[in-house]
Amino acid sequence: MSAHLSTSIATDTPTTAPAPATAPTPTTAPALVYDPVAGLHTREVSHRPAGPGEVEIDIRAAGVCHSDLHILTGDWPSDRPLVMGHEAAGVVTSTGDGVGAVQAGDHVVLSWFAPCRRCRKCLAGMAWLCTGTQAVANTLPDGTTPITDARGEEVWPFLGLGAFTSRVVVPESAVVKVPDELPFGIGALLGCSISTGIGAVLNTAGVRAGESAVVVGAGGVGLSVVMGLRLVGADPIIAVDLSPERLAAAERFGATHTLDAATTDVAAWCQEELGGVDYAFEAIGSPKVIETLPSMLTSGGAAVLVGMAADGATGAFNLFDLADQGKRILGCNYGSSVGAIDIPKLARLYLAGRLPLDELIGKVRPLHEAAAAFEDLKSAVGARTILEP
Repeated sequence: MSAHLSTSIATDTPTTAPAPATAPTPTTAPALVYDPVAGLHTREVSHRPAGPGEVEIDIRAAGVCHSDLHILTGDWPSDRPLVMGHEAAGVVTSTGDGVGAVQAGDHVVLSWFAPCRRCRKCLAGMAWLCTGTQAVANTLPDGTTPITDARGEEVWPFLGLGAFTSRVVVPESAVVKVPDELPFGIGALLGCSISTGIGAVLNTAGVRAGESAVVVGAGGVGLSVVMGLRLVGADPIIAVDLSPERLAAAERFGATHTLDAATTDVAAWCQEELGGVDYAFEAIGSPKVIETLPSMLTSGGAAVLVGMAADGATGAFNLFDLADQGKRILGCNYGSSVGAIDIPKLARLYLAGRLPLDELIGKVRPLHEAAAAFEDLKSAVGARTILEP
């Protein structure tokens, strides 16, 4: 599916007329929208004011993630127009009734998997498995959208956020306060890729110091996995990719070895050089790659599925080997993270100099260059791209 992006964006004309005494008409702003018919394009949208339990945020930075790309390519079908973007940071401009966690002026990171905080999984401390969230249905918790376009037609927020614009209205559980000194670009990535990658190591797998690991895919999430492995003292750390640029980045982030998947049989290398690794992380979402993970493992090892595959994708494994050698396959959703706990923790680690997250940002582009950012993502060029409204 080809994506196209209109580069002509309407802007509001300043006026000196006094504001009306009645409630103001919501202002419009350009947003990056994917429509099943029209494809990727800019569209003027407006958001209603924040209602009870909701927060209005001025977006300062948003990351471009493979999850957004899954929508554009049709891997994750959508039957409605979506404002794209789900990892972002900004400043609170107003709050609805009942909101107590943040107030106007707070710097915040958006956490796309807004938990309901009431279901059995949430109460058990596993908010990443929340059964009550509506984020994955691309709506607010009540099943509605706060967004309309210039014709008054509803447009829906991707993963409940729709962050590729200048302003959003989201549920309180999707908002995490962070220190003001945290750069907005770094904060944006904490909302998805960094939490997912580092969380895969700390939370999903529970890697311990001295254990070995291979990471297949050295994009934004894969590099975050490498950072997490170095943080816990894993050794050796093997990064695998097709891009020399990304492999060089993996070395800077802590990889002790790098392998070009085009010229190296990764499973054979892991067995011959190490007798298999303790953990094999897949950060691409490729069924063909995922099927090779168990053959990289030592007995008792675990394959960790960090990359999100297309909806309905399947894989085949040697079931006897899994049982006989006690190997495990671990699903990893959002790094098994609880945003309200893990995002501030990662922010503190960055500010303390423990995580070199600045190097994870490859390019900073204005919002109207989003189509080029997606082309970079599809071509595996560079690290993470940040869009600024």
